[in-house]
Amino acid sequence: MQDINTKIKIQNTYETLPKNQRKLADFFIENFDRIPFLNVQNISRETDASVASVVRFAQRVGFSGFSEMRVKIAEELQSRLEGSRIFPQLENLEDDTLTSVANIDIKNINETLNLIDRGTFDQAVKLINNASCVYSAGLGISYLLSEILAYQLNQIGINALPFRNGSSLFLEQALFFKKDNILIVFSFPPYSRDTIDLAKYASEENIPVIAVTNREASPVTFYADVNLIVKSENMLYTNSFAAISVLINAISTESALQERERAERMLKSLNRITENYRTIKP
Repeated sequence: MQDINTKIKIQNTYETLPKNQRKLADFFIENFDRIPFLNVQNISRETDASVASVVRFAQRVGFSGFSEMRVKIAEELQSRLEGSRIFPQLENLEDDTLTSVANIDIKNINETLNLIDRGTFDQAVKLINNASCVYSAGLGISYLLSEILAYQLNQIGINALPFRNGSSLFLEQALFFKKDNILIVFSFPPYSRDTIDLAKYASEENIPVIAVTNREASPVTFYADVNLIVKSENMLYTNSFAAISVLINAISTESALQERERAERMLKSLNRITENYRTIKP
């Protein structure tokens, strides 16, 4: 998939854009699939920006004008169509709550598989495997997810620590960052200011940041080196974590596959501890 390239161009220019063009950036990212079917007048009306502003926005992103940008986005979307149904959707089931929730989560997983560029995924795993310590952070359900990720990484021999949601602020805990550490943040609506500030601080300290979030233009992405976009739609007002769990499991599995010896050593150590200390002997 190549559509991530234009989105990254938009992200990279976001903080340098004037306020009216930031609104355009949000519109382009959130309506990416629609752009090839819109003309400059359509976008002008939907964003309350002038036609000239739309053209200037395209130029700031790196194109000669809107027409070139629209053609490029159309090409990128076309490349995404191949293999669009990676995870088969359940069909012809009764419309009960259990089935409805399951179908939404299957859709979340489907769309996540299409959203995450495999090169970006591999980059995230490489950062994790090369770090002396992997910190993870989030608030609310994201705090639980950060703990699950740290636990799974520990199980395969990676030193991982979740930021604790307690008496110390995230930024106070961040004082222990070292140059060969990385930070993985989970950020989903409603976006936590503490999590975003932590990502910003880490970025300023040259600590690589991996963001797991629900859209390309979520606030935390502007401070991340790697963005893993996960669909989290739910029937309730909360975020579904089905697709996020798949991503966590995939990260841990790929990390273990790339560092088999380390994972095997950890497994032997865990087995030895279980046999010698955790079993009650007669």
